[in-house]
Amino acid sequence: MTTAGAARPPVSVEERWEQFYRWGPYALLTLSTVISTLGANAVGMTRAQRYTAVALVVLAVALHLWWGRIEHDQPMRGREPTTAGGLYYAIRTVVAFVLTWLNPFFAIYAVLGYFDSGHLLPKRAVRAGLLVYAVIMSGSQSGGLPPANTLQWVLFGGLLLLNGSLTSVFAHLARGEAEIAAERATTITELEQANARLEQALEENAGLHAQLLVQAREAGVADERRRLAAEIHDTIAQGLTGIIAQLQVVTATADPELAREHLTRAAALARHSLGEARRSVRNLGPAALDHDTLAEALRKAVADWGERTGVAARFTVTGTEEPLHDEVAATLLRIAQEALANTAKHAAAGRAGVTLSYMGDEITLDVRDDGRGFDPLVLRPRSGSNGFGLDGMRARAERIAGTVTVESEEGGGGTAVSARVPLVRHG
Repeated sequence: MTTAGAARPPVSVEERWEQFYRWGPYALLTLSTVISTLGANAVGMTRAQRYTAVALVVLAVALHLWWGRIEHDQPMRGREPTTAGGLYYAIRTVVAFVLTWLNPFFAIYAVLGYFDSGHLLPKRAVRAGLLVYAVIMSGSQSGGLPPANTLQWVLFGGLLLLNGSLTSVFAHLARGEAEIAAERATTITELEQANARLEQALEENAGLHAQLLVQAREAGVADERRRLAAEIHDTIAQGLTGIIAQLQVVTATADPELAREHLTRAAALARHSLGEARRSVRNLGPAALDHDTLAEALRKAVADWGERTGVAARFTVTGTEEPLHDEVAATLLRIAQEALANTAKHAAAGRAGVTLSYMGDEITLDVRDDGRGFDPLVLRPRSGSNGFGLDGMRARAERIAGTVTVESEEGGGGTAVSARVPLVRHG
């Protein structure tokens, strides 16, 4: 509902013209009838002429009612001329001509022909229709039809020339409006076609959107599987490897103290691996980062690894240490653990070094050893023994827009693993 004080939208020019075409004929006919009745004695109308005029007025009203019923559902402006419209215009012209012949004041009604000829008549007939109305108007203005004397004929000729010129102007305006209407119809058709194409494109986009959602869901599932696999490899698998190594020492020694020491380490590794497994399931970071910074966690991890493997290991920090985003710290810690695990498993190294470098907008992690080395260009098939290895480290780094490079020389040249990632600060 609208409030009483709400402003009404302004009426457009086209709407006003539509109102004139619908109600104007009745208004002009009424006005001309009243004035003609009042001036009937002045122009000398006979009784028969008056009856004839009344009959023609009734005929004009019926004609307008008939035409109003035909064009009610379609506005006149922009409509192509029809046979019915031409018939309506012709009959109305005859009625207006006879009425003006009987009484010149009926020219008030006849003026209607100047306005709608361009909408009711085909282009080739517009000029002729307007010329007929020029004759009607000239006869009325010169004193009535037919002219009664020479002076009236002279006036009629001059007025006909004037009104004929005006009809040319009206014809030009009618052609202009017809062209505008045709352009408007063409524009509307093009807009409808564009809307149809747009709706089709929207439907296609909706299908593509649904397809992309499915693909994104599948990609997310695959990425989560890779993440969980890497977490299991970096936690449970490495922990089990360390436990096996400790138990092998226990079975190979007869010294109870040494056996007890390695059993204690195996139990500690088992508890640590269990905690890491639980955290991996909950998608949390490594337990080592719960209370320590990355540098502190790496220092402890390197020391524990060296003590467990018997390899001389050293950890170094360069640059100004900064608090890192949890994902960045967890990624670098996992890469370091994987690189050290590979060193222990494959390198037979005597020394290893881990360096963490803060370099402005980047942070690098270097893990080096003096082991037997390998050829990085040789693609090694994944197996139960080598696990994720370098592929897992690269995948982790790429997940945070980083890179992992490997330099190694087969035959004792050692191996250097370098991870470079953006330095994203905590918070």
